[in-house]
Amino acid sequence: MAKNTTTKRRLPAEWEAQDAVLLAWPHAATDWMPILREVDELFVQITRAALRRAAVIIVTPEPERVRKKLAGLKRATFPLILVQAATNDTWTRDYGPITVETARGPLLLDFGFNGWGLKFASDFDNRVTRKLKNANVFGRTPLRSPHLVLEGGSIESDGRGTILTTSACLLSPNRNPGLSRAQIETQLLRLFGASRVLWLDHGHMEGDDTDAHIDTLARLAPDDTIVYVACDDRKDPHHADLKAMENELKAFRTAAGKPYRLLPLPWPRAKFDDDGNRLPATYANFLVLNGAVLAPTYRDPADAAALKVIGRAFPKHEIVGIDCTPLIWQHGSLHCVTMQIPRGVLGAEPANPASTAP
Repeated sequence: MAKNTTTKRRLPAEWEAQDAVLLAWPHAATDWMPILREVDELFVQITRAALRRAAVIIVTPEPERVRKKLAGLKRATFPLILVQAATNDTWTRDYGPITVETARGPLLLDFGFNGWGLKFASDFDNRVTRKLKNANVFGRTPLRSPHLVLEGGSIESDGRGTILTTSACLLSPNRNPGLSRAQIETQLLRLFGASRVLWLDHGHMEGDDTDAHIDTLARLAPDDTIVYVACDDRKDPHHADLKAMENELKAFRTAAGKPYRLLPLPWPRAKFDDDGNRLPATYANFLVLNGAVLAPTYRDPADAAALKVIGRAFPKHEIVGIDCTPLIWQHGSLHCVTMQIPRGVLGAEPANPASTAP
């Protein structure tokens, strides 16, 4: 595990103050078409919940259609910003900007996105962050494009120099094939001003297209806590690998050399699509937003217990369950379709955004 103590950057924790949440609205030219009405309604719910706590930036090729979908929302305290742009899909966690703090203020990092290792088309999505910058949504906040393929869902930060990630994702040969593990770690330390990287070598979710994104498996939380997916069903094919992941988490130490406080999430019943393929229903895919945690539920008996565990990790936060069953049909969940924009990026309010909804 390499260490870095030289750069004056910091990757904020998700539970720190935020200006906004970024969404990309589903549309008929995406794989959402068969359940577009249902997922539209879910995005309305996510938007409503987020607007109570921060601005919401929505990227869509169809701003008028989205404006109509949101017409029933009461005027919110925070602005709703619609920006017209083509998108391949809705997973802004993985192609939205990652914000670091610097001595000169926030800096937006626009990493390369190649459809999770060349699995899916990503030409439109890879341009979204730059389009938002050109539309003046981020005001004067500078943007840089590191020469590295990296998705937001593949990293976790505690805001104090620790990055948590998985080797299955970051070492995938179709992301950065010319870089070794040591070279990628050096890049993470430099770009995020981190002091150390914790790697998980175990853990997966069937139906996951991301090669084991950390936000489907284990999440950093305040007070040296890690909330993680645990499978207590010995007959389930996930059991052995998730138990191995749990043992890795038990072996991790905080920067102060102490064990982490570990909180296992309950295991939902297996869920399948119409062709019998397992869907990745994970309670770890929650979004922390300005004093609240928006947490996915799946019409499952384990939902209530999962919300309680998340509440233990975030005892000062309001825990808001949102039925994300439609999202797992396209192999993601709530955290995957959102990207937080930390405090200071937008300033007092967005500077002349492309389109501001009433």
